[in-house]
Amino acid sequence: MRLLLAREQFSADLSWDALAPLLPGWQLATCTPDAIAEHLDGTDVLCPLGAPVDAPTIKAGTFGLIQQFGVGLDGVDVAAATELGVWVSRVPGDAGGNADSVAELAVLHLLALARRLDETRATLAQGRWPDRPVGRSLLDATVLIVGLGAIGVAVARRLAPFGPRLLGVRARPGRGGPPEVADVGGPDRLPELLSQADAVICCAMLHAGTAGMFGAAQFAAMKPGAMFINVARGGLVDEPALLAALDSGQVGWAGLDVFVREPAGPDDPLVRHPRVLATPHAGWLTGLMFDRTAQVFAQSILRWADGGAPRWAVNAPAFRRSGR
Repeated sequence: MRLLLAREQFSADLSWDALAPLLPGWQLATCTPDAIAEHLDGTDVLCPLGAPVDAPTIKAGTFGLIQQFGVGLDGVDVAAATELGVWVSRVPGDAGGNADSVAELAVLHLLALARRLDETRATLAQGRWPDRPVGRSLLDATVLIVGLGAIGVAVARRLAPFGPRLLGVRARPGRGGPPEVADVGGPDRLPELLSQADAVICCAMLHAGTAGMFGAAQFAAMKPGAMFINVARGGLVDEPALLAALDSGQVGWAGLDVFVREPAGPDDPLVRHPRVLATPHAGWLTGLMFDRTAQVFAQSILRWADGGAPRWAVNAPAFRRSGR
């Protein structure tokens, strides 16, 4: 059996070799994201990582499972896969360590912005001790978490000990939220809750109904000078609107781990903005996430190979593509 991973290595520090003991007897092949079509021959399972998997790609292959190493399936044509008898599965954030890792980065961004870390370090490096900037404490601040899935819940649990008042927005507010969140509203209450928040953390899922959900109107509804952090997906944000809000001061600071176009370059106006803390979609990138995700990723593939349904499948094809 052959698994094709659409990235030559997991990161500069981690190779895919650690997967081999978890998939005994399997051939592990790798390629760059833009070369999937050239490596489909003989592939049984495709792991897209950040690469798009459209209908022509699915039709061109004989693989029977698209198994993501993580959460996101933004670029996978699930409908086409289902029609062609191909299972599609992912690893939920709370099962693979992704949510915990991303939540930690969200807290890092919030603390760094609230305490004006870059400016504070610059005053020391430049010998301007008397010019130390005044930061703000999270104690008694109000933080709005938009999206109370695995990541949003993990963020809330990490922020609670700092003493802020936590608010939440989720698509189905009737489901409530973790006990740390004082008030949970639906999308219709977003403007109201934005107006109360000193900081907004976006943890929402990206789909057709949420694309561009943070635009000019939403930034205008925020408290002047509030902080905005996005650790979810770049497509949730109207980037020109965010840039305008930063330039006007309506948004005081932004922490961005994700961008509409990735990889974002050093000349991206948001990356080089003086009041933006930008990181290269690194929230999920921890050894913990790799180790935990590898375990359940392999379990899902082996279940499918044994004739069962993969774990956490997002579709249920009426038949299984026979493959090679």
